[in-house]
Amino acid sequence: MFKTIGQAFKIKDIRDRLIYTIIMLIIVRIGCQLPLPGTDAGVIKDVLGSLAAGGFGFFDALTGSSFSSMSIFALNITVYITASIIIQLLTIAFPKLEELQKEGEDGRQKIANITRYLTVGLALLESTAMAIGFGRQGVFGSRTAPTYTWTVISNILILTAGAVLIMWMGEQITERGIGNGISIILLINIVSTMPNDFASLYQQFVKGASSVGMAVVAVIVIIALVIAVVAFIVYLQDGERRIAVQYSQKMQGRRRYGGQSSHIPLKVNTAGVIPIIFAASLFQFPVLIANFATGGQSPEWTHYFSSSYWFRPQAMRYTLGFILYVALIIFFAYFYTQITFNPMEVANNIKKQGGFVPGIRPGKPTEEYFAKILKYLIFIGAVGLIIVALVPMLVSGIFNASLSFAGTSLIIVVGVILETAKKIESMMIVRNYSGFLAKE
Repeated sequence: MFKTIGQAFKIKDIRDRLIYTIIMLIIVRIGCQLPLPGTDAGVIKDVLGSLAAGGFGFFDALTGSSFSSMSIFALNITVYITASIIIQLLTIAFPKLEELQKEGEDGRQKIANITRYLTVGLALLESTAMAIGFGRQGVFGSRTAPTYTWTVISNILILTAGAVLIMWMGEQITERGIGNGISIILLINIVSTMPNDFASLYQQFVKGASSVGMAVVAVIVIIALVIAVVAFIVYLQDGERRIAVQYSQKMQGRRRYGGQSSHIPLKVNTAGVIPIIFAASLFQFPVLIANFATGGQSPEWTHYFSSSYWFRPQAMRYTLGFILYVALIIFFAYFYTQITFNPMEVANNIKKQGGFVPGIRPGKPTEEYFAKILKYLIFIGAVGLIIVALVPMLVSGIFNASLSFAGTSLIIVVGVILETAKKIESMMIVRNYSGFLAKE
């Protein structure tokens, strides 16, 4: 990975893209540190600290702690991600959107524009809810102050503009930088929270250990846990089932075409991290509403929806919420895969190209074969996601420790790093290939 980046900096075009990406990410992180006008740091810590403890740690990690500090980028990239997910789901309900997806570059550009408009609408809606809800809890000072109304209105506009600006920067990174800009911003946000997490672990398990031996054991266990989770995620992300496809030969004049063998790769984790994000979003919604309605005091029933309360030995009853969480992950894994992979469409494309799966008749039998294989892969991938998500929950519940760098966040980090590294390598291969042709 580091060797690849070092070689990439030697190529001017790739180096310029890397520098552009780094500059944009620096701007993002600076914006995450700028507080909203009229906010009080002490009040923010009291109000939003209770939300993070009530299960919003994952959401705060996605925003790079800009939510808990109530910065101008408090909504960050999460609004655009939500809008993208909604548009993907709506393609099932609205045939026009499905047709746009199949129209090539023009159709994708139209869907991108729709996603942008939806992002602006969601940002305005969420900004209004946040400004009014947190304003009632004293985040923007006394509600009797003459400037209170103007402060709330201006912060609604600032939060909305911040979310739109983040969206624009993500698109610019995709176009003029390296990799997928939205994923890169998400990556840097999560990574920015890791030093605090490691410092917290150090204070709790190493510095607070009863002896030097226990401190050493704690360090070994923490390092081993992180390495094991990362290795498992890499294995889960790269795992795939390759379906062999044979194409028949065709004669045109005296020349023979086709007859080659190929394969269709089906990823084990077909839905990626989407099932966990969907499940976590559904669980956080009632907690957020309850906090706004009660002035920041979470009712006891919300503990069933907060992962920070699961697996605590003194209150195991709250762990019942984890059962529903697992069911939602499995459900969304199947649901999202049905959107992104259509066995009937794949089977028809293979048939049109004169191909077939060895031992399986073309057409309907091939479609049923893909559907059967896909069911097993989706379940295996969902179980893998549950295992990865379970690790930080167990550590948090049993040892009362916070691990935002594990679980879902770590899936995103590892996935984006692997994807970006492959992107850089492919650009270097194209560059070297072009140079080879130029020499000829």
